Amino acid sequence: MTPKALRLLLFPLLILAVAGVRAAELEVIVQPENDALQSNIRAHVGALGDRNAASLRRFAAHARDSAAEAMRALGYYDGDIRYRVVEGDPPVLRLEVAPGEPVRLTSVRIDVRGEGADLAAFEVPGRLRPEVGDVLNHGRYEQVKRFLRGRAQTHGFFDGEFVTRELRVRPDEREAEIRLLYDSGPRYSLGDVHFPEDSYFDQVLLNRFVRFEPGTPYHSDRVIELTQDLRSAGYFSEVLVDADPGAAENREIPVDVTLDERTRHSLGTGVGFSTDVGPRLRATWDQHYVNPQGDRRGMEFEVSQPRQNVGAYYELPLNPPMTDSLRFTGSYQNEDIEDTRSRRISLGSQWQSELDSGWQQVVSLRREETRFRVGDDPEQRTVLVLPGLSYSYLHRDSPVDPSRGYRFQFESSGGQRDMLSDIDVIHLVASARGLITVGNGHRFLTRVRAGGVGTNDFDQVPPFLRFFAGGDQSVRGYGYRTLGPTDEDGDNVGGRFLLTGSVEYQYPLSNSWRLATFVDEGNAFDDLGDALKTGVGVGIRWVSPVGPIRLDIARALDEPENFRLHFSMGPEL
Repeated sequence: MTPKALRLLLFPLLILAVAGVRAAELEVIVQPENDALQSNIRAHVGALGDRNAASLRRFAAHARDSAAEAMRALGYYDGDIRYRVVEGDPPVLRLEVAPGEPVRLTSVRIDVRGEGADLAAFEVPGRLRPEVGDVLNHGRYEQVKRFLRGRAQTHGFFDGEFVTRELRVRPDEREAEIRLLYDSGPRYSLGDVHFPEDSYFDQVLLNRFVRFEPGTPYHSDRVIELTQDLRSAGYFSEVLVDADPGAAENREIPVDVTLDERTRHSLGTGVGFSTDVGPRLRATWDQHYVNPQGDRRGMEFEVSQPRQNVGAYYELPLNPPMTDSLRFTGSYQNEDIEDTRSRRISLGSQWQSELDSGWQQVVSLRREETRFRVGDDPEQRTVLVLPGLSYSYLHRDSPVDPSRGYRFQFESSGGQRDMLSDIDVIHLVASARGLITVGNGHRFLTRVRAGGVGTNDFDQVPPFLRFFAGGDQSVRGYGYRTLGPTDEDGDNVGGRFLLTGSVEYQYPLSNSWRLATFVDEGNAFDDLGDALKTGVGVGIRWVSPVGPIRLDIARALDEPENFRLHFSMGPEL
């Protein structure tokens, strides 16, 4: 038989032999039970591999020593460890552990001196801080040291060091003492921020991104905040902010910024679908910066069967540019939904800013010219000049798929005949959404929306200021904008008031799929005493990379045997 033929014959046998090898097992028995101690022993001993019984016997003494080290790390210094190897397939190394009485802390002193002594950031939190009477835990001792060093680095105490670092253990007396004294040293500060001199953007604009003054005490969050603000501005493809303590002079750290401009123009197209408006096509063009001052402009087109819209904007960044801007807008919209048809030309401006409280404020002024027909009424033309004010607040733990959070929004606008409007009108809307997750992924969502319009001539109020209910984001089980007051012909003419609400529960099937059940209630009406409509249903949620996609089947309880399918996508907050 040739060597080659022999290798071909032995190779399958070798594969079968290797496949039949099973890893040896480690069994740790701690009496009395102690899960933390058992886990630590397993981690210290490690995997046993494919050892056979004889190899395990040779390894057993080393395993016992590793187990003893794991016990000492958790304060058990005089425990008894017995081992034996159990024959079998696979063989088992059994460690029987009697931990004995632990070493306990009789004295704990953790002090900070220097400029950081009075800084609350150096206070060791209760979850980390050892207390007198606790069982000695070497890991927690090391965590406290890392905590103090980390706080020093975060808050700019780069010369900090431990003056005293002692852990005294007296195993025979089952006592231990901790003594830590950390000298923070002086605190560094942030100096001038240097942007590239050859940057396309005006230095005045770039300096508006800096939220701190030279001489501000160092905090790593301020460096991170500057980085995030520049990245989210929409001007740059790469941002690097370097604040190196080694370059400090007189403990003032210069901040050097490196920037790469992004592509100036971008085009976007998209196809979407919802049961409210059916399929829709959307296209956008944005010029992310027009000039060195950071102005931007763009256009948007959206086409669906009931609605066609084209709009344009020009935006000027204000101070600070990441939150404040002045935007000028213009749009044309043609809409034919249910019993209303309208053509609307809008020209306006809005000043957006962020308040110190975190609320977003928008002050606006719009001229709206609308030609509309409601039901079989003749076409009307209404011109309104509408000053507006709105506030919104959003808090959530994730932008794509949050597990908890809430959103509040308040909007108001109004016009007067004495100020270039055809009628007197005031329009108010308030809404709130909430999300909470409990247990192992059980989610509860709620939303409420209320609005009202006051006017001296409701017939001339255009459809975009009237209230309608029903649809994917309103009362499911009813068609889009089918709920509201009707005229003598049964046509929905829209109401003076709106009230809708929803409660939804989602059951997790996996990380990406959820079942949902919900109850929606609401209506649009002229009389506050009118009855609300109710819809109930079930659905499924898929958490896609771009956000949740929802498919629901709902029944309108006020219209027997009326079931509707609802499909929508977008954030839940």
